[in-house]
Amino acid sequence: MNHRLTLFLCLTLLIGLTADLGNAQFRDQGIGGGLGFGTTFGQTDLKDQKADFFARAYLRYPLMSHLFGELGAGMGRVSGTNAADGSDYKTLVAPIDYRFLYSPLSSAKWAPYLYAGAGVLHYDIQSLPSNATPGIKTSSWTTVIPAGAGVAMKISDKVAAEVSGGFNWTMKQTLNGVMNGRKDDYWTATIGLTYVGESGSADPDNDGLTNSEEKIFGTDPKNPDTDGDGLKDGDEVKIYHTNPLKFDTDGDGLSDGDEVLKYHTDPLKVDTDGDGLSDGDEVLKYHTDPLKVDTDGDGLSDGDEVLKYHTDPLKVDTDGDGLSDGDEVLRYHTDPLKSDTDGGGVNDGVEVARGTNPLDPSDDIPKKEELKVEVGKAIVLEGIVFATGKATIQPESEPILQKAYNTLAQNADVAVEIRGYTDNVGKTATNQKLSLARAEAVKAWLVKSGIDASRVASKGYGPKSPVASNKTAAGRQQNRRIEFFRTK
Repeated sequence: MNHRLTLFLCLTLLIGLTADLGNAQFRDQGIGGGLGFGTTFGQTDLKDQKADFFARAYLRYPLMSHLFGELGAGMGRVSGTNAADGSDYKTLVAPIDYRFLYSPLSSAKWAPYLYAGAGVLHYDIQSLPSNATPGIKTSSWTTVIPAGAGVAMKISDKVAAEVSGGFNWTMKQTLNGVMNGRKDDYWTATIGLTYVGESGSADPDNDGLTNSEEKIFGTDPKNPDTDGDGLKDGDEVKIYHTNPLKFDTDGDGLSDGDEVLKYHTDPLKVDTDGDGLSDGDEVLKYHTDPLKVDTDGDGLSDGDEVLKYHTDPLKVDTDGDGLSDGDEVLRYHTDPLKSDTDGGGVNDGVEVARGTNPLDPSDDIPKKEELKVEVGKAIVLEGIVFATGKATIQPESEPILQKAYNTLAQNADVAVEIRGYTDNVGKTATNQKLSLARAEAVKAWLVKSGIDASRVASKGYGPKSPVASNKTAAGRQQNRRIEFFRTK
């Protein structure tokens, strides 16, 4: 009884250690096997039982969830002492049995189980006690029914330490050489190593694919995301139908994970919204919405804007003329890249609003009189008069200044340099200073009238580059001039 109680307490303690339950499960193991070594305790009518050796090898395989089959063969010895005179019996036992193992709970490290089965036992009595039954048969076969419990403790992915113990019922009364009407049984307790094969139905990386499925698809059974795209292999195969071996299944420049989780685009379509741009180009290059055909809502698809019309797919009105790009292209046939398609001086939006034709410059507002000058050339602003020896512009200069202003105001792309010149009378330094002051006075008048200062430069050249002889009053008059030089 003491032996049974001790064994029971040990098994209870071992199973109690398995309270740390998790998700990775021993029950997903495939075919495996192992070898255990331990001890026996006889359970016969001779009360003084002794511990003796026992060893067992086994082959184990899954039957269904939580249930395994196990075929094993053992070798050991059951022994004990006749309390009356101290004589011993020793019996070799060699069981061959088939067991069912039930493991309802398992964790990443522990797997407790119960077992029961049936088999045959060959026994051979090597030493008889003094009270042995005369003529008893010392070698024979009998039925054996094992039952007990155990626990497997994971050491590595493929190896587990295993402790088990249980009771073995036999149908014979003579394992101890004494026939007294009571069947002789024995206890076993073993510790050993088990090779843990992995089942095809196991999913060690928890990606939603079993080992068998991973083999079919060529994915890594130890990596939940084989292609590193942010989606589990199982989700790729069973939910999204993407290729778990390709980072970007549709080749649009976005990973499958980003398409599904971040942008909500279709990882199986290069162009989810069908606007003519790939999802990757929309997100990474043009910054348009890959789920909207027309991101800016101007009436043109993003693809047409980028590839056909070269307008900005993020702006309703690319040229800022007051008309949407879609209206310009589809309704008015104006150029969405030019605010004034016909170049008549009035932008397309104003023309449409007032009812004139944005494709006909003749109905635009007539331009005011302006100067005609080519890029890189200069004309003299005839009629600008300054106070003698000063940079003060006289009132009679207004007409020519107005023409200069009109030229700049009506041609936004024109830029000029106002150049001041003097005759050679007086000191050169004084003339240089005066010529610059007069050029700056003209610039100041234009800027004050509304011309952007960045479009007008000013420079004084003094008596340099005369256009007439300084020997005559008429020549000197011509040399005292302001030039309008067009820089662009």
